[in-house]
Amino acid sequence: MSARTTTPAAPVAWALWIRSLGEVTRVRGAIFGSSLAPLIFLLGTSGQFGRLVGLPEFPTDSYLSWVVPLCCLQGAGFAGAAAGANLARDIEQGWFDRLLVAPVARPLLVLGPVLGAITRALIPVTLVLVVGVAIGAEVTGGVLGVVLLYLASVGFCAVAAMWGIAMAVIFRTQQAGPLMQMGVFLGVFLSTAYTPQPLLTGWLEHVARINPVSHVLELGRQATVSGIDLSLAHTWPGLVSLAGMTVGFGALALVGLRRMGR
Repeated sequence: MSARTTTPAAPVAWALWIRSLGEVTRVRGAIFGSSLAPLIFLLGTSGQFGRLVGLPEFPTDSYLSWVVPLCCLQGAGFAGAAAGANLARDIEQGWFDRLLVAPVARPLLVLGPVLGAITRALIPVTLVLVVGVAIGAEVTGGVLGVVLLYLASVGFCAVAAMWGIAMAVIFRTQQAGPLMQMGVFLGVFLSTAYTPQPLLTGWLEHVARINPVSHVLELGRQATVSGIDLSLAHTWPGLVSLAGMTVGFGALALVGLRRMGR
């Protein structure tokens, strides 16, 4: 018996990518929530906690500049988690079963939705950055800093998408949607999201120290926080954290896909 012919990777990835982008045109409100929520958070948080910059060891005198990267990551993370929710819907409707029996490499079934999520995430990230700068956030890192902020954001989007897809193929229902979103929220919340590491106390200090999202935030904050200079020391931990989380959640998603195909 001859081996099963596998469809070339590029056309499959392209088709799944384009299909995932079709969510924006089919459900026009899908991108609205992931764009509006980080903007509201940006405005509310910067006004509520703005005086924290007066504390010793706070690396900037603009709290708005501190939370712009945080809000970029939030918008990108929720856009990534939505990829898992969309996949869970396809599983419930039976469409995904057709892909499982098709001559397609399993990693491509993950790659297509992740690429779509990254593309959609560029909208809230850009919107948050533009609005933040317009109302007073600094861009101390220049062009390279902005590039690193986008890298941190799209990398976190990929991590969130892998997490959401893993939950989708494990639970196989849209009811896992809150778990996908909660995973992203907790990952950000239990980090140096609101205050620098030296100012944290108690259990949160220890959790934030080992939380890889703290390093991703530091990577992105090189764009807007004057006290975090552009350097390799502030860059490589974030890149390693993104790579580690992507590989870990990606492996979990592939294991779930393999079990679905049995």
